[in-house]
Amino acid sequence: MTQYTVHPTAIVDEGAQIGADTRIWHWVHICGGASIGERCSFGQNVFVGNDVQIGNNVKIQNNVSIYDAVTLEDDVFCGPSMVFTNVNNPRSHVSRKDEYRRTVVKRGASIGANATIVCGHQVGEYAFIGAGAVVTRDVPAYALMVGTPAKRIGWMCACGERLPNDIGTHACPACDSFYQIGGNHCTPA
Repeated sequence: MTQYTVHPTAIVDEGAQIGADTRIWHWVHICGGASIGERCSFGQNVFVGNDVQIGNNVKIQNNVSIYDAVTLEDDVFCGPSMVFTNVNNPRSHVSRKDEYRRTVVKRGASIGANATIVCGHQVGEYAFIGAGAVVTRDVPAYALMVGTPAKRIGWMCACGERLPNDIGTHACPACDSFYQIGGNHCTPA
């Protein structure tokens, strides 16, 4: 007995591991090797490859393809039409399946609509990737990244509000959580 919801137009290949209370909507395809946690949501036209690990409470919006060698930890948000890659130098006539570079998106990170995450990088805990950004390097925890290529322009609270950018200890204006901000890092205080 399945404990998750699958729309009749979706394809879930045999062998896929899917946690309880996960919702799989219109025209989604989940490959048989995928491992998906509980309480996830997959919007219309999402693809999930075989070598993909997805934690609990992950939200994948419409038109996102999660290719092999991608790991999404708990509470990750992937905005509409954002993109993951898995090969740095693809060619149609050259097979590079043995050259996939692993991408890890850490707990609580949010990736905005139409952003691209170039393979082989880590997006830190609770980082926030702005809409349309192109991530070409590792992203620190709590970083706010925008642009092409993406650059850090500030820091974000775990609750999703922007933090002051000044070095020192600061409280989130929304939830009163405290953070220690340095030149290239932000950590809960």
